[in-house]
Amino acid sequence: GGPPPRQQLPFSVIGSLNGVHMFGQNLEVQLSSARTEDTTVVWKSFHDSITLIVLSSEEGTSELRLERLLQMVFGAMVLLVGLEELTNIRNVERLKKELRASYCLIDSFLGDSELIGDLTQCVDCVVPPEGSVLQEALSGFAEAAGTAFGSLVVSGRVVAATESWWRLGTPEAVLLPWLVGSLPPQAARDYPVYLPHGSPTVPHRLLTLTLLPGLELCLLCGPRPPLSQLDLQFLDRWWQPVLDPLRACVPLGSRALPAGFPLHTDILGLLLLHLELKRCLFTVEPSGVQEPSPEHRRRLLRSFYTLVTATHFPPEPGSAEDKVEEAAQRTQVPRACYLVSGPEEPGTGWRLVAVQAGPRRLLLLL
Repeated sequence: GGPPPRQQLPFSVIGSLNGVHMFGQNLEVQLSSARTEDTTVVWKSFHDSITLIVLSSEEGTSELRLERLLQMVFGAMVLLVGLEELTNIRNVERLKKELRASYCLIDSFLGDSELIGDLTQCVDCVVPPEGSVLQEALSGFAEAAGTAFGSLVVSGRVVAATESWWRLGTPEAVLLPWLVGSLPPQAARDYPVYLPHGSPTVPHRLLTLTLLPGLELCLLCGPRPPLSQLDLQFLDRWWQPVLDPLRACVPLGSRALPAGFPLHTDILGLLLLHLELKRCLFTVEPSGVQEPSPEHRRRLLRSFYTLVTATHFPPEPGSAEDKVEEAAQRTQVPRACYLVSGPEEPGTGWRLVAVQAGPRRLLLLL
């Protein structure tokens, strides 16, 4: 169901929210967030040019969640319009028109997505039954097509990728598969994209080819190859021999783990993060149990992730938080924590558990 749709904010309120932020900035005060009885507001300025403001009345929403959302929104704007247009604004009306291209992607961050990379800043992945076979086909295909950057994406999650694709920086590593998952289905696309971290002012081409419904092959390349060069014969040569392993990937869009994967029956949802590789595995459909609904499970795990990241565990590697402070705190880092939610009678409700081991962090809904 979700909350009822909100009314558009009056222009005067938007003006005031922007005004109070600017007023602070002129006095060298950085206003980052505020709370009212039922709403959290977060401001974030990018390159002294664009200020984004987000308001959320969702229960238990946190500054961390909203701040990461704004980083993703700005990343989406750069991805589809380029940094030059956003930092050197010559014509506001034209920029507004160009930004329409990013609305669909931004809306997908605001909706009830099945992905979690917007929050974890790690790439949503799946575990294919025959990963190495697909990896080989992908590397061969990318080389034949003349690019080092290739990936297989099912419903916005990465199935396999070339080494160079895995080395893409944040946020494009998260944004590119997410973009592919948010676009309406198409047999093939040739899409200009800017890489917010790697190439924010010079566009690359994102080529996508649908191999099976929901399963797309993505290539990131320069002016070559033309899309027409990747014709059916060329595709067949590489992908026909691995058709069965490809078919096995299609249901992974929602499950993330292959059928028959041995998991304890009490596990209703899990989120596994590798913080150094910046990859994550997220599923709320490992078992056939009905309650709570998948949407509710996703919300529980998302808010639990936010809680443990903001309060219990140290910030992820590479985030801008103060490194000195981090070293001082490392002596008292918890290895695990848990939360009980729902009714208080024994044997009812749910338990959320988080365990940290080296670069890995595992969150379970039980």
